[in-house]
Amino acid sequence: MTLLTIWKFSRPHTIIGSTISVVVLFLLQGGHLIDHFIIIVTTLISALGCNVCITGLNQIIDVELDKINKPELPIASGKLDIHTAKKIVVIAGIIALGSAALLNWVLLLLIAVILILGIAYSVPPVQLKQHHLPAALSITIVRGVLVNIGMAIHFSYLLQGSFKIQPVIYPLTIFISAFSLAIAWYKDLPDRAGDAHFGYRTFPLLYSPKLALYLGATFVMAAYGWCIFWSYKEAAYLLMYSLIALSIAFLLHLQSVRLNEQKSVKRFYQLFWVFFFATYLSFLWVLY
Repeated sequence: MTLLTIWKFSRPHTIIGSTISVVVLFLLQGGHLIDHFIIIVTTLISALGCNVCITGLNQIIDVELDKINKPELPIASGKLDIHTAKKIVVIAGIIALGSAALLNWVLLLLIAVILILGIAYSVPPVQLKQHHLPAALSITIVRGVLVNIGMAIHFSYLLQGSFKIQPVIYPLTIFISAFSLAIAWYKDLPDRAGDAHFGYRTFPLLYSPKLALYLGATFVMAAYGWCIFWSYKEAAYLLMYSLIALSIAFLLHLQSVRLNEQKSVKRFYQLFWVFFFATYLSFLWVLY
């Protein structure tokens, strides 16, 4: 087992996404990387431990499914054995809860709720991911609402001793919630073969890949539109220009996907996460 194998097991795009989310929320809530170094590092350790626990558990449960959909993943490819993977997941979960407990009860409660939802998402008999609506709702609640509102409250409690959320967090939460809903549908676009084989009732299979693609895009563009309007109203012009540029780039990206080509669909989904990263980072313009 190499560090590269562990890195792939952690699902790097989710690790990067979680890191950006936590750091941006910390800064928007008035945190300073030097003055509050222990707070941000400990929070990141907790959040990333939670991330590895949930994504790792999903791979342990989905070994046979991943052999069809994602054969390059460590367990599916045989580079990581189940026993070792289980150890990593348990240790990551303990680190997540332990680190959270060191800071405050708000973060501990937040991490515990996210872990419970992550377990419910992957593990039978609940296994929310088998049905498109519960799967989409759980992803949206975690990535959209709990991470943004929960982390903002956590940082506010530690930094200011209150539960005051900065106004910019609300449009950010709306956008990421819409984005998370699209992620829930888009992640199933390249996985149709395995999902069909195992009887998963995903949105692209129940309805159509085209409907999943364009309905997700509708939510994303509506969210961009609302956040552009908010930034204009608040005279946050740097944010507004950034969001306009990203929305145009997303529309161009949307036109490039070919649903009948697996490579094109995978590339579309991978690059979709870049818009997730870029939009989070663009909200830092309100600090200037």
